[in-house]
Amino acid sequence: MRVLLFSGKGGVGKTTTAAATAIAAAEQGNAVLALSTDPAHSLGDAFGVELGDAPELVHHDCWGVQIDAQARLEENWTEIQRYLVELLDWSGVGGVRAEELTVVPGLDELFALADIKDYADSGEFDLIVVDCAPTAETIRLLSLPDVLAWAMERIFPAGRRLARLARPVVNRLPNMPNIADDEVFDLVEGLYGRLEGVRELLSDETTSAVRLVMNPERMVIAESRRMYAYLSLFGYRVDSVVVNKVIPGSVTDPYFATWKTRQAEYLEEIEASFAPLDIVQSRLFEEEVCGVDALRRYADELYGSRDPLQLGPSETPLVVAVDGQDYVVSIRLPMVDRSSVDVSRSGDQLFVTVGPYKRILLLPQSLNRREVNHVGMRDEHLEIRFGRADVASA
Repeated sequence: MRVLLFSGKGGVGKTTTAAATAIAAAEQGNAVLALSTDPAHSLGDAFGVELGDAPELVHHDCWGVQIDAQARLEENWTEIQRYLVELLDWSGVGGVRAEELTVVPGLDELFALADIKDYADSGEFDLIVVDCAPTAETIRLLSLPDVLAWAMERIFPAGRRLARLARPVVNRLPNMPNIADDEVFDLVEGLYGRLEGVRELLSDETTSAVRLVMNPERMVIAESRRMYAYLSLFGYRVDSVVVNKVIPGSVTDPYFATWKTRQAEYLEEIEASFAPLDIVQSRLFEEEVCGVDALRRYADELYGSRDPLQLGPSETPLVVAVDGQDYVVSIRLPMVDRSSVDVSRSGDQLFVTVGPYKRILLLPQSLNRREVNHVGMRDEHLEIRFGRADVASA
C-alpha cells in the first residue's frame, strides 16, 4: 500500500499531476483512490467528472473523492464545541460569537486529513493519491499532528487529573458551568488518536512520500526549496520532483526564446538543488490537460513504463548516533543555512526552529542527563551533539 501526496505552489499543475498519477497507477492494475484535501477542490475538474464526499468511480479501478471538510468538522467537533460554548456563555460571550470562537481556523481541513488514515486502513486500495492544498497550507496541516502530540503527551494527562480533582467542588457552586466530564476528554483523546495515526502513516518512509510539483520559475523554485526543508524538519519523506510546463525544444517561435533560455537556467538550478531526488519533466501541452485521455498522455511523459508507486531515493530525516562518548542527533535540513536555524532545550524536549516553523522533539531517555555541547550544519544535516553533563560544564 502506498500514499503519495502531491503539493506545490498554486497554479503549478499539482492537481493535474495527482490525477494523472492516479490514472496511470489504475491502468497498471492497482486499486487507486484520488483524494483532495484542497479547499478549492479542482480534482473533479481534472478528471472531467463531478466528485462528491464519497468515493466515485472515475476510470477502471480509479476512484475519486473530494472531502467535505465542513461535514467532517461537524462530525468530530460538535460535542466538544457544545461544552466550549457553554463555558464562553458563562464568561459573558454568548450566541453566535461564542460559536465562532470555538471553531479553530484550519480545524476542518485537519479532520479532512484524518480520512486518509481511514481509507488506508480499509484495505480497499493499493494507492491513495492526495491532492494537497497549496504549499503553506500543506506544511501547516502536516505539522499540526506533531504539535498536538506534544500537547497531548505533556498537557492533556495533567489537565484530565486536575479536572477530576476539581469537578466535585466546582460543580456544587451556583452559576458555574460544569467542568468537562470524562466523555469530553474521551472525545478529545479519540480525535488525537486519529490524527496521531495520520502522522504515523504519512511519516512512514516505507509507505508514504511527498512529490513536489513545480514550474521552472524563480519564485516557484524558492518556495519548493522551503517546502522541502520544512517537510524534512517534520519527518516527511520527499521522493521526487515534478517539473511541469517545460517549453519543448520543438518550439522555435522567437516569442518563446527568452522563456526557453530562462527555463534552461532554472532546470539546471533544480537539478543542482534537489539531487539525489528523482526529477521528472513534462512539457507545456498545447491545450489544458483535463479528462482521462489527456491525463493519460501527461502520465506517459512523467512515468513512461515506470511504476508510479515506486518510491524514489530518500534519506532518513532524523537519526540518533553514537560518536565516541557523545550522542549526535542528526536532522536532514536540505537547503537551509545555519543562521536560519534555532535550537533550544528544556528538559527532555528539544525545540528546533527553521524560519516560521518549530518542531518539538521528545528526546530519548538516554539523552535526558546529557547537555547540548555543539550545534552545527554538515552536508545539509543539522547536527546536535550531546555530551556528558560533567564534560559539557567543564
